[in-house]
Amino acid sequence: MASRPKLSILSKFLRLRPGSPSLRFVRRLSTTMPNDKQSKFGHLPLSTSGPLECALKGSVLLNRPYFNKGSAFTKEERRAFELSGLLPQSVQTLEQQVQRAYQQYSTRPDDLAKNTFLTSMKEQNEVLYFKLLYDHLEEMFSVVYTPTEGDAIQNFSRLFRRPEGVFLNINDVDRVYHDLSVWGTADDIDYIVVTDGEEILGIGDQGCGGILISVAKLALTTLCAGIHPNRVLPVVLDCGTDNEELLNDPLYLGLREKRVRGEKYDNFVDTFVKSARKLYPKAYIHFEDFGLLNARRLLDKYRPSIPCFNDDVQGTGCVTLAAIMAASHITKQKLSDLRLVVFGAGTAGVGIADQVRDAIAAEGGISKEEAAKQIWLIDKPGLLTTETPLNAAQKSFARPKEEWNNKKTDLLGVVKEVHPDVLIGTSTVPKSFTEEIVRAMAEHVDRPIILPLSNPTRLHEAVPEDLLKWTDGRALIATGSPFKPVKGPWGKDGKEVEIEVAECNNSVVFPGIGLGSVLSRASRVTDKMLVAAVEGVAELGPALKDETAPLLPGVDVVRDVSVRVARKVIQAAVKEDVATEKDIPTDEADLDEWIREQMWNPVYRPLKYVKMEGASRQARGEMRVVGSLARSDTL
Repeated sequence: MASRPKLSILSKFLRLRPGSPSLRFVRRLSTTMPNDKQSKFGHLPLSTSGPLECALKGSVLLNRPYFNKGSAFTKEERRAFELSGLLPQSVQTLEQQVQRAYQQYSTRPDDLAKNTFLTSMKEQNEVLYFKLLYDHLEEMFSVVYTPTEGDAIQNFSRLFRRPEGVFLNINDVDRVYHDLSVWGTADDIDYIVVTDGEEILGIGDQGCGGILISVAKLALTTLCAGIHPNRVLPVVLDCGTDNEELLNDPLYLGLREKRVRGEKYDNFVDTFVKSARKLYPKAYIHFEDFGLLNARRLLDKYRPSIPCFNDDVQGTGCVTLAAIMAASHITKQKLSDLRLVVFGAGTAGVGIADQVRDAIAAEGGISKEEAAKQIWLIDKPGLLTTETPLNAAQKSFARPKEEWNNKKTDLLGVVKEVHPDVLIGTSTVPKSFTEEIVRAMAEHVDRPIILPLSNPTRLHEAVPEDLLKWTDGRALIATGSPFKPVKGPWGKDGKEVEIEVAECNNSVVFPGIGLGSVLSRASRVTDKMLVAAVEGVAELGPALKDETAPLLPGVDVVRDVSVRVARKVIQAAVKEDVATEKDIPTDEADLDEWIREQMWNPVYRPLKYVKMEGASRQARGEMRVVGSLARSDTL
């Protein structure tokens, strides 16, 4: 049996104090025999207490990443499951496996090679994969997600080894229902991430390579919120691509034709949504990296009737609003008094504007139309006005043209004219927040809130060091990618202080929203559920206690954040009567335990042999088995 990890080392890594909620989570995570837990909620279908039933034996068992323990199978399990001759004799702990895996990881020459190594591990042993990530979370997060995942997606067809997920073909729409159906029964899938690959991580149209963003987002839901990894489904809608490099690449694996749009596209998406809802009625659908013309439109179409979410629109908006709320606590401003400029009026920029507008309206007791007057959107043509060509999502933020006659509508001109309290960048135009622009903003605002959010790092509108220098340390900053703390003479009497910069990372909010929606079996994701999620994140912002600390909690405590967010989301869902799960606890402490009990953890649970006849689909190894049989190079 695996031994417990050394709590002192793990807690030091996670920067925890004895008695803190996060340390209690580490202790819980490190329990190697989950059936030792005395949870009052151990009877729940998604409970993580007790042994795992397994009807597989021998090499078939080793080839199921959900069950596989490799060299950590106990002597008793090796005999019971006919593994004795298939493994080396030494029985090792999960911690020893992590040590070996980390040494192997460290030998990879670059981040893309490390990303590929981790992908291989995930396909072999899911517990080991996620435990390695947990133990080296801050180091590996950028490797399994942005920016390295963007490189992996761009090289999808060249790095391809074997498929993972569902590839649906717009020219074969009659097969959509069948192709989705092979992944399970109505009770098997909790969380679906779907993309059409048109606008991936700031790198544009990647066609069928977009499947990897679905895979990566689902890995984050498990890593950050404990969504069970064998109960998720990554999907790509292959509609062709407008990426000429891919179209001309003989190794490209997707449809070699221009991206299909219009009625055929809408019918394809609708067929997917209806098929997914019929096959997996409990599943929450997460739309990811759809193009500007489709992301908002599809969300608005399906949101009133099904539990769905768009991370680019809603997730980015929620986490950014949480950062603004935390900063406003420092500046002592009300949201209803803020003036906001957003540079980059694409899916993310408009999504942020929507969330801030709704929050201003709620706090100030005014209409959304009135609240929108406190927000200015700027894109390639300049300030969006009533004479600018606009999409449906942008129209509500267009400024009357007559207000801007004889005024400059570029970013500098707008900043000088409106004196914003908050400046947000979602433009992917590097270094666009110039010294002149930042100083112009700081002339009229004591503590300017500046959020350069474009990804990856090379596309940032400005770097924190410059923003602090140009504002004499007064700027309150959150960025779209991680940056190191910045030291400078910004303390009292010019004393040098170190300011930690928050990463405005969607991963502190979207997994918790998904977890709360899944556990409550919400029939819809409402505005009030999203507002509750924002409050949950903002409440945990370290800057609320120390102004030199980050505005937002980091990924090192993301599980605790996800529990808080899920609790808030569930409470809102119950209050709005969209929660369909029975017997949800009303006491907050009980609700937190109820949530944690259903979060999957990277620990080896003991296996209990059951006969194939009468065994569950999970015990038979049939959950998400298609396309995920491990290769022979198991760790």
